[in-house]
Amino acid sequence: MSGKSSIKAACIQMSISDCNKQSNIEKALAMAKDAVSAGAELLVFPEVFSTGFCYDNIEMSGETESGETIRKMCDFSKQNECVMIFSTIEKQMSSSGLDYYNLGVCVEDGHVAGTYRKTHPFKREKQYFASGDSIHPISLPKREFTIGLQICYELRFPEVSRKLALMGSDILVTIAEFPNPRGHIWRSLTIARAIENQIPHIACNRVGEGSDSSFFGGSIIVNQLGDVMEEADNSESLIFSTIDVERTIKIRNEIPVFDDRRTDLY
Repeated sequence: MSGKSSIKAACIQMSISDCNKQSNIEKALAMAKDAVSAGAELLVFPEVFSTGFCYDNIEMSGETESGETIRKMCDFSKQNECVMIFSTIEKQMSSSGLDYYNLGVCVEDGHVAGTYRKTHPFKREKQYFASGDSIHPISLPKREFTIGLQICYELRFPEVSRKLALMGSDILVTIAEFPNPRGHIWRSLTIARAIENQIPHIACNRVGEGSDSSFFGGSIIVNQLGDVMEEADNSESLIFSTIDVERTIKIRNEIPVFDDRRTDLY
């Protein structure tokens, strides 16, 4: 459990111009500057925020871990002493050619603290992206707590967030491009994942029009009891909340869900 009792978090709910990397990064960093000016130390962005799902030009959109998106996020994080969580299209050479992954990244004070490759690509994504093969929390050594990162479709799999919680995550983070008309599903599941795991949950979604879909936003920050602390509408916006990670211990003592699991049955 955390050595830092609380942290002010911000969700950067932004529209994305598909395949327009430079414009998206500039917008994201401008919104990030507003967030840190308001005191935020933990910044969460939508899934593949710098390109969207740029299928038609995926080779140009894909990057290595030293690519433009991660490099610029690291620079901002170092200058502003903050944590940034996002995903990008990763390309990696293999024996069969180029492989692509939806790579979740957590940057702390200018350094990549950890990565997570999306393990559950959704529908068309399977034609372009390989699946990750590991689910694990990401440790933030300077802040002494851990992030349980999942990506979009994985919100529908309670096993993912439960494994992240069992492995000691202090905060659950979901980054997404959850499209219309699934707003009621998004809201229900983001709250449920917090309640069932008794963990704070930051869920950041895309907003606006894409090449193939439109996006409703609805980014949300939920506490360990399932109380909605902040929630966005369907416009570009920042939402903020102070996350009390130490409260998890008290809540799990009061309602011992984890102790009462029947691991002999499930």
